[in-house]
Amino acid sequence: MTGDVSKFTKADFLSEIGRQTPVFARFSTVAGERGYSDTDRDPRGFALKFYTEEGNFDMVGNNTPVFFIRDPIKFPDFIHTQKRDPKTGMRDNQGAWDFWVQQPESFHQLTILFSNRGTPDGFRHMNGYSSHAYKWVNEAGDVHFVQYHFKTDQGIKNLTGDQAAKLKSEDPDYATRDLHDTIERGDPPSWTWYVQIMPEADAENYKYDITDITKVWSHNDYPLIEVGKLVLNRNPDNFFAETEQAAFSPSNTVPGIEPSNDRMLQGRLFSYPDTHRHRLGANFDQIPINCPYRARVANYQRDGPMNTTLNGGGLTNYEPNTMGGPVADPKSAWSHPEVTGKVGRHSFGEPDDFAQPRELYKKVMNDYDREHLIKNTADHMKGVSKDILEKAVKIYWQIDPDYGERIAKAVGVKVPNMAKL
Repeated sequence: MTGDVSKFTKADFLSEIGRQTPVFARFSTVAGERGYSDTDRDPRGFALKFYTEEGNFDMVGNNTPVFFIRDPIKFPDFIHTQKRDPKTGMRDNQGAWDFWVQQPESFHQLTILFSNRGTPDGFRHMNGYSSHAYKWVNEAGDVHFVQYHFKTDQGIKNLTGDQAAKLKSEDPDYATRDLHDTIERGDPPSWTWYVQIMPEADAENYKYDITDITKVWSHNDYPLIEVGKLVLNRNPDNFFAETEQAAFSPSNTVPGIEPSNDRMLQGRLFSYPDTHRHRLGANFDQIPINCPYRARVANYQRDGPMNTTLNGGGLTNYEPNTMGGPVADPKSAWSHPEVTGKVGRHSFGEPDDFAQPRELYKKVMNDYDREHLIKNTADHMKGVSKDILEKAVKIYWQIDPDYGERIAKAVGVKVPNMAKL
């Protein structure tokens, strides 16, 4: 800890400057299966497990501050578009673009993914983001919304599409090798942890839904506040036992940190533990890498295959009891948000999904960035049907006419009649 954020959260591991907490980090590609090249164009997973004295806290983020979709019901479908075609067993860019052109909110993430940020030069030279908004709650019960940013101290470095393709054939484990060897020779990479903090009252009237994971918060409105330093100074002793069996979930929280009503986050609270039970078994949290070894496990959950503990011995397995068993910790009680309105599956209304990618394209990127963005996007669109290309071009044109016209020229289609928009 290098910054004082105790007035925002009662989380014990964030309570004082100088406090140190062990962390396990896992970086990954997202779409591909095991053995997938480290340099392929893909978001990178940026997952952290904090072993705190109050239990484990997991941040399951990416190296991009936004995501493709904001509706969790579409999450399995999106993942299917990134995997192999069920008929051919091959990767299918047609399916990916068919999905994306029907989800205009995806084009913010696509503008990042098809820039050179989509091929970072190893894991050491990329940032990490929570992407989701979380809640921080202090001792008084005051609520602030928060976004996490881990800024690489090594500096941002990206590969061009051509460089990434060359490394794919020469060293598909490029990023993993670079990270391992750097740590092994005693040169630990580090990231500075910042947060954006928004008072709960501000969220009600902000210019867009602050829990929409396809949007970023303005740094002018909510500047970065330094929290601490993440330092990776030791490699796993066994890749399978630790890296492969690590189970991260945003449902692993500690008092003072809570999920927001971000719909994608709410969906992940259920889907991640369910995946772990399928992949690692009912007692995945007893595997050493997942065990909250700095906190006493005090619950009545027992049994199940691959139980590696004494399983509670002869103690009773219910609460309340008169046998001296553990009781609920009042500090773990969550905040009490007010809830009004009708419960149902509501639409997101008509949010402006083009303003932020437009600003990214026109104001953040330079000519070099835009040139590579157009080329990388067009390369990925090879083999995609004309009707899907035209739908994509129409969306790109709505983001910015120059953007749309350059994509149209690169993929060889005419710009659709924009007067009908």
